[in-house]
Amino acid sequence: MGNQQDDMQGIAAIVLASVLWGTTGTAASFAPAVSPLATGAFAMGGGGVLLVLHALRFLLKDRARLKACYAVLLTGGAAVALYPLAFYSAMRLSGVAMGTVISIASAPLFAVVLERLIGKKPVSSRWILGFITGGLGILLLTWGKEPQSVEGGNEWQYIGAALGLLAGLTYAVYSWSARRLIEQGIHARAAMAAMFGLAALVLLPSLAITGDNLLTTPIHASVAFYMAVVPMFIGYLCFSRGLRQVEASTATLITLLEPVVAVMLAVLIVGERFMPVGWLGVMLIMLSLLLQTVKRRPGGIKSR
Repeated sequence: MGNQQDDMQGIAAIVLASVLWGTTGTAASFAPAVSPLATGAFAMGGGGVLLVLHALRFLLKDRARLKACYAVLLTGGAAVALYPLAFYSAMRLSGVAMGTVISIASAPLFAVVLERLIGKKPVSSRWILGFITGGLGILLLTWGKEPQSVEGGNEWQYIGAALGLLAGLTYAVYSWSARRLIEQGIHARAAMAAMFGLAALVLLPSLAITGDNLLTTPIHASVAFYMAVVPMFIGYLCFSRGLRQVEASTATLITLLEPVVAVMLAVLIVGERFMPVGWLGVMLIMLSLLLQTVKRRPGGIKSR
């Protein structure tokens, strides 16, 4: 009974994390006068500071191992710094739903490419099928978005889609970096906090250039602090809590809720609209994600 209860608590924690992550795009849409660069820098940078403070004792304990893995740590930190800039810019240019779905769907595909190039792991037929399905879904999603609901018009959707792919690539890179650090015996909290802390050293000072309107109104300030505290900090704590009871393969499936939440909120609250071909693209992307996650061997590490 106890194990079953622990499993349910772990699943609930990951569900909550996925829902919180799925709100980021909609939350950012309430501050349209704020640069997406500032939104991403404050959210990831502020969340990074909180993660460092929360994991301080683990960082101190593993500082020698972190120093020995400085190349991987710097790579992961750079990827964490670039990710929010690409992610929030993608949502601003192509819309909350499209930017979120493309970023999330492309990350596992890039992760496999990295494993193939660096780890020399073979590419499975399941991955190839998922790649084809996901690529077609991204094309249909881009074509199926109604241009009047996108800032700057239809021509910006393609730039937004490209930035979404960049976000997926940087997400895959820092996930790979976290995996490598943990494989070297570094505590998971220390690995993530170290990368996010390094990124914060770059992101927070950049607000001097990009953050003109970030805190000028109560709504802007509320959005900024919500993004840093709730999806970034609390979301990561929930996800870490859940991984103590739930296998990583199961956790990966549960986090498929994130793009679903993002799309639903974008349609119901932000007012974004898709043509039928766009919804077909969403379904193909979700199918691609399922193909990449179902029946995977446990033990992988997925981080946000």
